[in-house]
Amino acid sequence: MGRLAWPVRPLPDGRGEVWRWDLGAVAELPGARADLRARLDGVGLGAGGDEDQAADRLILAFDELASNALRHGRSPVSATVVAGSGGWLLDVSDRDPHTMPAPAVDRDPAQGGMGLYLVARLSVAHGWYVDGSCKHVWACLPAAQDVSHPAVA
Repeated sequence: MGRLAWPVRPLPDGRGEVWRWDLGAVAELPGARADLRARLDGVGLGAGGDEDQAADRLILAFDELASNALRHGRSPVSATVVAGSGGWLLDVSDRDPHTMPAPAVDRDPAQGGMGLYLVARLSVAHGWYVDGSCKHVWACLPAAQDVSHPAVA
């Protein structure tokens, strides 16, 4: 995956229940993840099986995009999940509209920086766009996924 692998794309039209977290620091992520897990459990996605794996993938993508925004963007950071019938639309925004998401290139994976690659593999579509003074990085994650043939958008 090269530099242009995280494409500039508008946010898809997401319809469903909207969950939102306003984050100011990386230290707030464990609480946000726990809240997301509780919300997923509340809609019946904690019983195991494929749906539970899909919930785990959403939480992982949420954590990766939110931590990237908190570490490399400008606060405040907003993370929004739209829970639709076929999956989730995850949108994370920060106040640094001049810096695009940049997947690590030629880096030892042990040094980190693989989060955007991971989210791209977990999602059926992904992208970013600028809206006024905010950069938005988004991904669409299915409620169920054939992990033997992961989507690469």
